[in-house]
Amino acid sequence: MPKQIVISELGGPEVLKYQNYDLPSNIKNNEVRIKHTAIGLNYIDTYHRSGIYPLPSTLPVCPGLEAAGEVVDIGVNVKAFKIGDRVAYASPPMGAYCDIRDFPENKLINIPNFLKNDDVASILLQGMTVEYLFERLYKIQKNEFILFHAAAGGVGLVASQWAKSIGCKMIGTVSTKEKGELAKEHGCEYIINYKEENVSKKVMEITNNEGVQVVYDGVGRDTFLESINSLSVRGLLVSLGQSSGMVDKLDLHQIFNPKSLFYTRPNLMNYTLNNEELKECSNKLFEKMRIGEIKSNIFKKIKLEEAQKAHEILQSRKSFGSIILEP
Repeated sequence: MPKQIVISELGGPEVLKYQNYDLPSNIKNNEVRIKHTAIGLNYIDTYHRSGIYPLPSTLPVCPGLEAAGEVVDIGVNVKAFKIGDRVAYASPPMGAYCDIRDFPENKLINIPNFLKNDDVASILLQGMTVEYLFERLYKIQKNEFILFHAAAGGVGLVASQWAKSIGCKMIGTVSTKEKGELAKEHGCEYIINYKEENVSKKVMEITNNEGVQVVYDGVGRDTFLESINSLSVRGLLVSLGQSSGMVDKLDLHQIFNPKSLFYTRPNLMNYTLNNEELKECSNKLFEKMRIGEIKSNIFKKIKLEEAQKAHEILQSRKSFGSIILEP
């Protein structure tokens, strides 16, 4: 029987249980049956597991939003895919932590011949996230300074490479010397060790006291005020997540009014609302990978049955790059 990870209660990594499940006897007309070969692990999975983000359905539920694999069957109305195609996805519906599943045709993409399934599963969600952050939400420019927290994480390493490909001067925060070296190797122009240096003070030194026009912050509570202090007048704070916890209640007037700041809390799903946007977003990522401007960085491969261990490593902030689960 196929196996999957199931959450029956909210909590820490220990709530992730590995168990058998039954596949539907019939595939829906517009869905594709995929045998997974690699499953992407993302921080949003920990938010779903713990209850920081509400689950889309009642418990029990199989988590995960990203995977790559092979088409083994198709619904009667499916036109874009055939049995044997290599495919990937990075969007709801949840349920990626499994051996095999059915998935909507309109949210699925083909994997280019020059890419391996592991590489795509390790970078698709992160890479498409960077695409919309840098190309559509706020168009970063050559020689512009930006601040990106957690520069040595999965998203941060893609961001480092993307910024370098444009000539944008990315300032990245890290927690260790080793992570700083890794981010620099991937193209991050300046490194700030937030455990040893004051982030906003260092940003002002780098930018001649002008600050940056945009900050990308996936850490949350621990970095929020430093992000605000690093912004220039009419700057934009982009909140990607809250790995350190939710930001406490704020006095919006006191925080944002002095410099007329902007704030947004975007997500990839709202920037890939239809199949056309999804293809445009993924194709930009794949093209940068084809010409060598973006490379995947797989930190570790962990068996699906050890998903608890994978979540522990991810939340320890000791990972360098991406973790993928192997069915």
